[in-house]
Amino acid sequence: MSAPAAPRGGVRGTLAGRIAAASLVVALVAALVAALVATRILNQAGRTAAHAALAAEADALALALADRPTDRWGTLVDELGPSLTVQGVAVVAVAADGELTGPAEALAVVRRTGLADGAEDLSRTVVVDRRTVLVEGRAVGPSGFALVQTYAPGLRTSIARAVTISALVGLLGAGIAGAALSGVISRPLRRVADVAHRMREGRRDLRAPVEGPTEVADVAASVNALADSLAHSEGRQRAFLHSVSHELRTPLTAVRGFAESIADGVTTGEQAQRAAGTILAEAERLEQLVGDLLDLARLGADDFSLDVTDVDLAAVARAAADVWGPRGESAGVPVTVHAATPVPVRTDPRRVRQVLDLLADNALRATPAGRPLVIEVAAGSGVATLEVRDGGPGLAPEDYPVAFERGVLHERHRDRGAGGSGIGLSLAAGLVVRLGGRVSARPAPEGGAAFLVELPQAPTGPTGAAGPTGSQASW
Repeated sequence: MSAPAAPRGGVRGTLAGRIAAASLVVALVAALVAALVATRILNQAGRTAAHAALAAEADALALALADRPTDRWGTLVDELGPSLTVQGVAVVAVAADGELTGPAEALAVVRRTGLADGAEDLSRTVVVDRRTVLVEGRAVGPSGFALVQTYAPGLRTSIARAVTISALVGLLGAGIAGAALSGVISRPLRRVADVAHRMREGRRDLRAPVEGPTEVADVAASVNALADSLAHSEGRQRAFLHSVSHELRTPLTAVRGFAESIADGVTTGEQAQRAAGTILAEAERLEQLVGDLLDLARLGADDFSLDVTDVDLAAVARAAADVWGPRGESAGVPVTVHAATPVPVRTDPRRVRQVLDLLADNALRATPAGRPLVIEVAAGSGVATLEVRDGGPGLAPEDYPVAFERGVLHERHRDRGAGGSGIGLSLAAGLVVRLGGRVSARPAPEGGAAFLVELPQAPTGPTGAAGPTGSQASW
C-alpha cells in the first residue's frame, strides 16, 4: 500500500495560511484605498478652507482701504505686510490703468488671472510648476489689489502617519481574524483528512467529527457515510467469499475422496464406476460454479457481449422446459409451462435462457418432492413477462427485498441444506438489468417464491422462434 501524499510544505501551501494571507491583503488594500480617498477629501477641504481664509483677508483689506485715501494705501499695506508675509501671502497692487506692483513671482501669477486689464473682484486657483496658488482680487474704487498665496496642504505627514497606524492596526486585526477563521475551517478538515488517510490504510472503525461550518460538516458526514458503505460492502464481500469457498470445498472434498479411493484400489468394479460418475457430476458442478462467478464478474465490464435479436420468449421457455421437466421428474417435482401465443421480444436469447436456467435451478433446489414448479410467459402492454414459481417453503417477508443481493439468501438459509452457490439469483438479476429489463421477487400462489422478469416487448413478430408450439406443457 502506497503512503498518502504529503501536503505541500510551508504556510502558503495550507488553507489556513491562504486564508490568513488573503485577510491581510484585503486589510492592506482597504487601508490604502481609504487613505487615498481620505487624502483627496482632506486636501480638497483644506484648499477650500485656505481659499475661504484668504478671501476673508482680502475682504478685510478691501474694507480697510476703502476708508483711506488712495495716497495712503501704501502705508496700510506696509503695516500689514509683515503679518501677511508670515502667512505666505503676497500683495499685488492694481492701478486704475492696470499697472501691477508687487513681488515678481506674485505678479506672474496675477497676470495669468487677467487682473492686468483692470481691477475687479475675483477668486482664482492657479497651478504653477505643480504648485497650487490661490488668488483673491478686490476692486476698491478705480484701483484694487490681489492677495496671492501658495497652498501647501501640510496634511501629508499627518495623513501618512494616520494611514500607517491604521494599516498596521488593520493588518494586525486581519491577521488575528484570519488565523481564527482558518482555524475554524482547517481544524475540522484536518481531522477529516486524518480519518480518510487511516481509512486508506485499512481502518474502518474511525469516524470524522461532524463539526465546523456547514460545508465542512457535510464533508465529514460524507466521509463517515463512505466509511459505513465500505465497511458494509467489505463485510458482504467477506461473507460472499466465505460462502463461495464453502461451496467450492464441498465438491472438491467429494472429488478428492472418491479419487483417492479409486487410486488406492479400495473402490473397484461397479463401485468405481459409481464413484467416477460422482466425480464427473461434482466436476460439472464446479464448472458451473466457476462459470457463474466469471459471468458475475464480467457483468460490470464494458466488453460484456450481448447478441440482440428478435426472439419468441414463449419458445425459449418451452425449450428450457424440455430440459427442466425431466430433471424435475427425477426429483419428484412436476414442472409446468404456461406459454400461450408467441411473445416477441428483442433481446439476447442465450442470456435469457441463462436467466431462466438460473431461476429454475434455484426453484428446483428449494422445492420438495410433490410440490410444483411453474414457468409462465405472458405478454402485457409493451412488456413481456417471464415468471418462475415454486411450491417450496418460500421466503420470509424480509427476504424478498434482498433476494437478488449477492449471497444474502444463501447465508441466511444455509441450514436448510438446499445447496447451491448463493450467486444464482444475483447473476440472474444482473443479466436482466444488462438486457434492459427488471426483476422482482414475491410470494407465489403455489406457496413458495415467485421470481418475475420483465423485458421490453418487440414491436414486430419474432424471426428466430424455436421449439414446439402450444399453450401448456407438463411433466
